[in-house]
Amino acid sequence: MHILQINSSIRTHNSLSSQLADAISGQLQQCHPGASLEILDLARQPHPALDQAALTALMTPEAQRSPEQAARVALDDAQIARLQQADALVLGVPMYNFGIPAGLKNWIDAVCRARVTFRYTEQGPEGLLKGKRVYVALTRGGVHRDTPQDTQVPYLKTLLGFLGMTDVHFIYAEGLALGEEAVGQAFAAAREQIALQVKQDPQTSPGPAAGSSTPAQCP
Repeated sequence: MHILQINSSIRTHNSLSSQLADAISGQLQQCHPGASLEILDLARQPHPALDQAALTALMTPEAQRSPEQAARVALDDAQIARLQQADALVLGVPMYNFGIPAGLKNWIDAVCRARVTFRYTEQGPEGLLKGKRVYVALTRGGVHRDTPQDTQVPYLKTLLGFLGMTDVHFIYAEGLALGEEAVGQAFAAAREQIALQVKQDPQTSPGPAAGSSTPAQCP
């Protein structure tokens, strides 16, 4: 298994969403001995926004692109390749003003490409990134789950499904602005969610890993 973890917090240190994403990836590695993990921290490695220059580069035939245009498209190509190679995707997503971070939106714009990660057919759009299991670590200062204020979950479900990723699991840590006790309770509940969701992973083997006499430690 290859795990791709995307941290989208603007914080380079002490990000709660990144900590929650780390916990998910750690549980996956515990359940899948030998799994590889790649982490992209968008605070440290921000992806450029989709602007007029980027759009023009994407719409220009490859053979006709300037060196600058080719370099810009190559940035998106690299993100697409990362995602294509992943078996599991872990997203660390804090809530900013009821939405997702701008850095995550830039990454999403990079990996959504017609005829590469999705295509239009006579039967409608078809996502081309099938067979991946997605975990979304959601951290919020308030409590918004299952309320009209939670715009993140419907958006991410729609977006990921459009790309073919329909096996999506949301892990919540909410009320994080309500004091240290609330943070501890939220993360304890989130760890329980993680253990349950990863345990339900159909790819998780309850027996020994290949070539090992030690069973996967998957509580």
